Amino acid sequence: MTSSGGSKVIDGTALARTIRDDVALRTKSIQATHPRFQPQLAVIQAGDRPDSSTYVRMKSKAAIEAGIKFNHIKVPVESTTDEIVDLVRSLNNDDKTSGVLVQLPLGDHIGAHGERQVTEAISPEKDVDGFHAYNIGHLSSRAADPLFAPCTPAGVIRRSDIVGSPVAALLRSKDATVTQCHSRTKNIEEIVKTADVLVAAIGKAEFVKGSWIKPGAIVIDVGINYVPDASKKSGQRLVGDVEYAAASSVASHTTPVPGGVGPMTVALLMENTLQAAVRQWEKSREQKVKPLKLKLLENVPSDIEIAMAQTPKPVAKLAEEIGILPDELESYGKYKAKVSLDVLDRLEHRKDGKYIVVAGITPTPLGEGKSTTTIGLAQALGAVLGRPSFACVRQPSQGPTFGIKGGAAGGGYSQVIPMDEFNLHLTGDIHAVTAANNLLAAALDARILHEATQSDKALYSRLVPSKKDKREFAPLMLKRLKKLGIDKTNPDDLTPEEINRFARLDVDKDTITWNRVLDTNDRFLRKITIGQNPTESGQERQTGFDIAVASEVMAILALTTSLQDMQARLGAMVVATSKRGEPITADDIGVSGALAVLMKDAIKPNLMQTLEGTPVFVHAGPFANIAHGNSSILADKVALKLAGTEEGDGPERVGYVLTEGGFGADMGMEKFCNIKCRTSGLKPDATVIVATTRALKMHGGGPDVTPGKPLHETYTKEDLVTLKEGSKNLVKHIQNSKKFGVKVIVAINQFASDTDAELALVREAALAGGADAAVVSNHWAKGGEGARELAEAVVTVCEGESQFKFLYDLDKSIDEKIEIICKEIYGADGIELSELARTQVDTYTRQGYGNLPICMAKTQYSFSHDPKLKGVPTGFTVPIRAVRLSAGAGFLYPLLGDMQTMPGLGTRPGFWEVGLDPETGRVVGLF
Repeated sequence: MTSSGGSKVIDGTALARTIRDDVALRTKSIQATHPRFQPQLAVIQAGDRPDSSTYVRMKSKAAIEAGIKFNHIKVPVESTTDEIVDLVRSLNNDDKTSGVLVQLPLGDHIGAHGERQVTEAISPEKDVDGFHAYNIGHLSSRAADPLFAPCTPAGVIRRSDIVGSPVAALLRSKDATVTQCHSRTKNIEEIVKTADVLVAAIGKAEFVKGSWIKPGAIVIDVGINYVPDASKKSGQRLVGDVEYAAASSVASHTTPVPGGVGPMTVALLMENTLQAAVRQWEKSREQKVKPLKLKLLENVPSDIEIAMAQTPKPVAKLAEEIGILPDELESYGKYKAKVSLDVLDRLEHRKDGKYIVVAGITPTPLGEGKSTTTIGLAQALGAVLGRPSFACVRQPSQGPTFGIKGGAAGGGYSQVIPMDEFNLHLTGDIHAVTAANNLLAAALDARILHEATQSDKALYSRLVPSKKDKREFAPLMLKRLKKLGIDKTNPDDLTPEEINRFARLDVDKDTITWNRVLDTNDRFLRKITIGQNPTESGQERQTGFDIAVASEVMAILALTTSLQDMQARLGAMVVATSKRGEPITADDIGVSGALAVLMKDAIKPNLMQTLEGTPVFVHAGPFANIAHGNSSILADKVALKLAGTEEGDGPERVGYVLTEGGFGADMGMEKFCNIKCRTSGLKPDATVIVATTRALKMHGGGPDVTPGKPLHETYTKEDLVTLKEGSKNLVKHIQNSKKFGVKVIVAINQFASDTDAELALVREAALAGGADAAVVSNHWAKGGEGARELAEAVVTVCEGESQFKFLYDLDKSIDEKIEIICKEIYGADGIELSELARTQVDTYTRQGYGNLPICMAKTQYSFSHDPKLKGVPTGFTVPIRAVRLSAGAGFLYPLLGDMQTMPGLGTRPGFWEVGLDPETGRVVGLF
């Protein structure tokens, strides 16, 4: 503060520098702990008005000095209100942007109403200029505080012990008596003479005369006006709304123009930007899911009754709670949505959360509640313990949904909702898989027909037609030429021999492995004859249908890591071998681009929720007894980032991702470790093995468990002898899991008929068998609260780093890898390859596919290939009927015993119960 005449000059420039330095210091202090913390101010400017450009340069310079990143966004002066509003909204949704400011004016065509629309579009949390109605309204209320005070009024009174904005509201909040005047106020001179503090913001050069000012008053001049001045190079100079020289001789304190309020306004804008950044940073790190309350009934109703009784939260609200931005969400109705893969790039820097695979013991045909346990545990971690928690599960196939086993939404008070949408079409991913698979099948058969009915010349002319007297290869054709070693790009340059090699795939029809698919259990499509119509020119052959979720396209959806990776994998799928012994791929047929187009939306994970409102990713649905039986890598990766931690976060912020591996640990978990983790590069921190007394009694010699038939009393009454014998199956699964270096938590899924002694026996057997923890869980009847102890065990066991390892090396031969799985995981003495399997293994090895992992297709009801062999069978040899190649998915899958790739419907399928309530239109009878 300096003197000027009789008054002291309030040096806004010096004060502003102090504020900017403080902002820079506070920013660096936060960055010392959290290096990624970075305030950023976005300023939108329309056109090139000189005064606006000057103000923007001032803000840019101040931001740099305050350690704030400055984003200057210039738009054409003719930009419409809607265009600027859309830009503002995109900045609202950008988590890197702390504050948003629109440099006014925007232009005569927008006007005051348009400018108000623009400023109102700015999120109140990013309205660092304090112009939003929310902030102005709170400023005017004595009962509320605005998120931000407008910078100019705040700058006016920052030097005194007064805070607020606009000035009148700020002053009134400190019990000052305020008189507001404007240029037409009567007796304005007399009113001004009574003021102890005068704030001039009238927008007229030197409007307030020195004679009007009360001796000793404080004068704050907000005005910025240009007046002619021939002595200046620009021909003008800057003055305020007050006659500065005259006022200085009367007032006790004055602010100069320039150098008074202006620098303070800009400095306080920086302070507001820091304040916004801190708020947003804390909010992003403290986001918690708000649980939905359960209404538990002692007599647990049917699954669908429970699901229908709960009202889910809107999926957009759930997404906000878990840190997904609006631009990353694509809603499919009110309660489900797809999530953009952009979230992976945005959160790439985060350390992943804890990764747990949920597996089980060898199940009965009724299932042992693995999905139910996954959901119940997710509810316990998220809704009960308040930890970030995500369940990642597969989309159910309509095969089991309308067959015997039912869907996979969980059960009781541990379910995914809306349950009917989850179990039916969801967002159409399985339909996309079906369409892509069958397009390739149609393309293959069409190519065989055209090659059989045309000469080389005619075939080549149709494949590479002349358009406007010019012929060009399609991009995939160039890829095929390279594969063939033909280094030519002009279609007219190929020799007759090269044309023959390029145009003729020469499919050996006996080697075709590509089937059509359908998402329905239909045993009569297992073997069919196609090409019987006369138009197919005698190209009749036997083929068959697989169920859609057993297809290679579904396996690729679950194993892909990006859109580009998916297209490459789809193109690499091998459908047959040529008569020359070469593998024929989807790229060779020219269809991989079209397949990727059909799958472009399916690649995005689907977001849903549990009964208690915690997040669930539902994505991909490969069968575990045929394919690899795990939900997608992408869903897991997105969840792990959302559950992850920033640098500087403590262990209390670590989240948990539960991903389910289908059927017993010898199936989904083995494939999770040896196939999925090789592709993803992710390492599990633990496995949860779900066990029930029912399944263990069956493995201990209990009678068969058959869907639709009443359970034998062995399963409904205490039987410790049978249970103890059957517990050997659980111990074998624990031992198998330990071979992968992962920690094991046994979740004993409690049934109503279980006795305390039975539950204690299973727990003791699990711990004696090497489990790191074994917990009884009653989530089916009690929801998340029923799995609290299980959740606490997971948190404890997952401390420390993963010691994960693979079971076998990829460089071993195909036979060796199959044998290692059969011996180490199943307990077999060895393997026996059929003549067909031997030929296939030799062919795949010769073609360069011998280094792929193995995906065993076998029964889920036994460690062995024979579903009748219960418990822990020994002394058996595994017959390998055939070996198929999934080159795009990246694995070989041997078919063991009588394993079918298309299930059939039983005598009494579940669809008998399914229908619509005639009054409400709701789905009934699903489960």
